[in-house]
Amino acid sequence: MVEIEGVDPQMILNNLKPNYVTHPGEVIMDEIEYLQIRQKDFAERIGVSASLVNQILKGKRPVNTEFAMLTEAAIGIPADLLLRMQARYDKWKTEQKPGFMEKLKSIQKFAAAL
Repeated sequence: MVEIEGVDPQMILNNLKPNYVTHPGEVIMDEIEYLQIRQKDFAERIGVSASLVNQILKGKRPVNTEFAMLTEAAIGIPADLLLRMQARYDKWKTEQKPGFMEKLKSIQKFAAAL
């Protein structure tokens, strides 16, 4: 976190955090809808179950490396992009857990005292 004397840390651009981070499934869903591919057909094309595709597109399951690579091969969204989005989403979700940030701060204080 960037600190500047006399400036509220929440008002510094580098310290801003998004209120919502996009799950990569939303991007995949937008793309297959744009390409007019049904979820079932997409699932068949990449060789996974339709229920897995549906759960990922709804943000209920994470995009793993294999799924990201299959998606890249099928519709051209870079696997690296999907995996970075998933990591960012997972971090954001963790930060939303009640008490987690307080726990993190207490660990940081302990580490700073060493």
